[in-house]
Amino acid sequence: MPQPFLPPAARPDAGPRHLPLAVRLFPLWALLAGVAAFLVPSPFTRIGPAVPVLLAFIMFAMGVSLTPADFGRVFRRPAPVLAGLVLHYGIMPFAAWGIARLLSLPPAVAAGLILTGSVSSGTASTVMVLVAGGDVALSVAIGAASTLAGLVLTPLLARSLMDAGIALDGAALLRGLVSIVALPVLGGLLVNRFASGAVRQLEPLLAPASLGAILLVIAVVVAGGRNGLRDAGPVLLAAVALHNGVGLLGGYWGGRLLGFPREICRTLAFEVGMQNSGLAATLATLSIGPAAALPGALFSVWHNLSGSLLAGWWSRDR
Repeated sequence: MPQPFLPPAARPDAGPRHLPLAVRLFPLWALLAGVAAFLVPSPFTRIGPAVPVLLAFIMFAMGVSLTPADFGRVFRRPAPVLAGLVLHYGIMPFAAWGIARLLSLPPAVAAGLILTGSVSSGTASTVMVLVAGGDVALSVAIGAASTLAGLVLTPLLARSLMDAGIALDGAALLRGLVSIVALPVLGGLLVNRFASGAVRQLEPLLAPASLGAILLVIAVVVAGGRNGLRDAGPVLLAAVALHNGVGLLGGYWGGRLLGFPREICRTLAFEVGMQNSGLAATLATLSIGPAAALPGALFSVWHNLSGSLLAGWWSRDR
């Protein structure tokens, strides 16, 4: 998912030196939010019912932030965008299925890992790309394309790969995608189209509000799955870390095999390996059950930590 909280200075035509400190430290805030929610869950569990609204706001802000130029990039540079989509939806769902079988995860947890692998790009991918010296414009384009493609591919892949014995509520999954993703993004695009002046005035407020909403989603998801995360222990952590690592490596080396330059390969690594795990955890809760939300809850914290470490390493070699 493109970064709805990125302020104008961090849009695709800006350089890394203009990235606000608050945005550069987003992985730290995400880690702290997850730790706080795990240690003191009660304040966050109380606002659990608000997560779909928070996610819808994030997607609305994404729609508001998108411009015709963002969509134009898809048509001007179809090869890397298509590569990002194919690698993302070709690696992450099937990697989740294989890891779940390799580690003999319980059926509901395995279903949650597969659903985490079947959603769109993660909410911090563009920040990582910017810090790592990747192609930010391409990141925005892939994120927008993967979000739209996920409306069809997420339920299709999830149902195809999950154990037949899992009671997946397909109608609830589809309703969640429409109400949390499709309608808010469309609403944001319409607002940007017909009230662009108001959008420009609200932009300074929209950025921190979106950032705060993402952190709240992470905290609520972790708090809601606290007991399950504590009980799942090392096996679930290994599954999530392996899943994320396969995506990061698959995105980068997939780009290298396709002959793309270094900055595009770095971009593909983050767009493939980082998932919209907050959305996955919410959809899992709505369509399967609480246990299925555990992989998304852990992924929400883990991929920000691993992504920030990788981005920091690559930033030394621009």
